[in-house]
Amino acid sequence: MRVLAVDPGEKRIGLAISDPTGMVSRPLCVIKHDSRKKDAIKIVDIAKDQDVRLIVVGWALDAMGDVGHQARKSLRLAEAIRKQTDLPVNMWDETGTTQAAMQSRIDMGVSRKKRKGHLDAVAANILLQDYLINNDIHNERDEALNG
Repeated sequence: MRVLAVDPGEKRIGLAISDPTGMVSRPLCVIKHDSRKKDAIKIVDIAKDQDVRLIVVGWALDAMGDVGHQARKSLRLAEAIRKQTDLPVNMWDETGTTQAAMQSRIDMGVSRKKRKGHLDAVAANILLQDYLINNDIHNERDEALNG
C-alpha cells in the first residue's frame, strides 16, 4: 500500500511517498503553502496521481504529548484534506523531523552553505519512515489482498 506523508510548515509543505509495499519511503516534493483549502486540493491531486491509499499528516506534539498551536494547524490541514478525498488520513507525531533532516545532511557531509536548502521533503521522509516502521503497513496490505 502506497502512503503519502505530509509535513506542514509555515511557508512550505514537504511530501514523501512510500513504495507500493509500504516498506521504503523517499522524499517526493515540496509545495508552497497557499491556503489550507488550496494546499489540501494539491495534496489530494498528488495522492491520486501517485496511486496513494493512505495519507499521513505530521503534527508536532509538545513535550507532554499535548496538542499545541502548530499541531492544531496540522489538524486543520488534515481535516481540509479529508473534505477533498475518501482516502484515510492519519495524524503522526513529527516532533524532531526537521532537526533529524538537518542532522542527516550533516552526516552525509553536505557543506554548511548547501544545508540551508529546503528540508521539508526530507523531514516528510523521516516522518513517513517512522510511521511505516511503527505501523507495519506491508502486513496490512498482505492481509487485505489475502482476505
